[in-house]
Amino acid sequence: MGKITGFKEYERQDEAYTPVKERVGHYKEFTIPMNEKEIGLQGSRCMDCGIPFCHSGCPLGNLIPDFNHMVHQGEWHKASLILHSTNNFPEFTGRLCPAPCEQSCVLGIIEDPVSIENIEKNIVEKAFAEGWIKAVPPKKRTGKTVAVVGSGPAGLAAAQQLNRAGHLVTVYERDDEIGGLLRYGIPNFKMEKNIIDRRVDILKEEGIQFKVNSHVGENVPVEEIKEYDAVVLAGGATKRRSLPIPGIDADGVVQAMDFLTQQTKVVLGKKVENQVMATDKNVIVIGGGDTGSDCIGTSNRHGAKSVVNFEIMPKPPGDRSPSTPWPYWPLQLKTSSSHKEGVERNWLINTKEFVTDENGKLTALKTVRVEWKTVPGQRPQLIEVEGTEKEWKCELALLALGFTGSETTISDQLGIKHDARTNIEASENDYKTNVPGVFAAGDQRRGQSLIVWAISEGRQAAHHVDKYLMGSSSLPLKGEGDLPGV
Repeated sequence: MGKITGFKEYERQDEAYTPVKERVGHYKEFTIPMNEKEIGLQGSRCMDCGIPFCHSGCPLGNLIPDFNHMVHQGEWHKASLILHSTNNFPEFTGRLCPAPCEQSCVLGIIEDPVSIENIEKNIVEKAFAEGWIKAVPPKKRTGKTVAVVGSGPAGLAAAQQLNRAGHLVTVYERDDEIGGLLRYGIPNFKMEKNIIDRRVDILKEEGIQFKVNSHVGENVPVEEIKEYDAVVLAGGATKRRSLPIPGIDADGVVQAMDFLTQQTKVVLGKKVENQVMATDKNVIVIGGGDTGSDCIGTSNRHGAKSVVNFEIMPKPPGDRSPSTPWPYWPLQLKTSSSHKEGVERNWLINTKEFVTDENGKLTALKTVRVEWKTVPGQRPQLIEVEGTEKEWKCELALLALGFTGSETTISDQLGIKHDARTNIEASENDYKTNVPGVFAAGDQRRGQSLIVWAISEGRQAAHHVDKYLMGSSSLPLKGEGDLPGV
């Protein structure tokens, strides 16, 4: 694959960013695209390794060496066909996926891995620009109906696959636009929303019906979806984690998703009353993941006075930890583009109290340094370090602590079983719940996870729904390719 000696001749090259002072003045994407020749050379770095471990690192089973080779040869249309055969939405993963495939790239053992994610993004953007991606409605309909609840990547992937099988698919979304957390949970500077819109337009042309402002179990009775021949629940894991400490209800303590959603709606020209702003405030973001990083980038664009980040876990090493050797996902420090825009990062710190004034407005946070004590055979214990108490000036605290599971409104009314974290019980063997005809996929089934896992689960669930409806299915499983719609 690629050029036999390419990995020796060419160094890894990634897209550059526009300068910080320029990009924090807007909410558009700020990467500087590489030209086709440069991308081709990156494809040439693919090693022709005996066993391509990138396949196992990718939950979709993308045929990565194959599309790298086509880019190396300048066969961009073939590259698009190969990429889309296993991934419905490479324009999403090419921007947002943390690229576990790159962490399991064989070349990564000795050098920088192949820039798989950037190659993927450029393939799909080339395909859209050339008009290769077009709506292809199924040639015949089965007459079977399927309701998909949730329009995030899992729901959209399941919907497209089931529509390709000829079923009549209706997608229910409780928000006012399609996309789930892709729409309102991801800032525009990471993915502009026209990227979602152009794909949804294709899905509509292929015959999928969409119902927005439709919260099943609330303003849409569950009896409505019971009328379908099958149901796929793909609503995500949306129960937000909080902190059980004094002052949690203070004016100025805000859930990260509320903060990010408001800003995205403003960017899209929607009316938002009482928008939470970071302007001229001392902002503390609690939580060191991607959502925390998004809050940092948004706060800097608001013009925050200062931005501080707290993480209760130890600072990861700069290089891959021995505890997570290749080809596993590494325990390793991640510095995002938002971090580079300005933030003070702190590890091993625990928030103890939100301090307020007489009007209930947040003025400060009280914290303590912590250590993690590891005892073989037991869960790690959090130990506070005596004498390390500190008070931090703060007018806006953003809680980016992740999610504890899925909301149970629909599943309770349908009588569906949950696990201890309120995720829907459904096996990876067939994605069936305990209620006949009802399936679950994505974060609502597996818990908070990656976009690439959501798409994978949506595709896998679609295969089993189709098999349930028709007795057998030609829809692909993981690593199997199909080409309709390209």
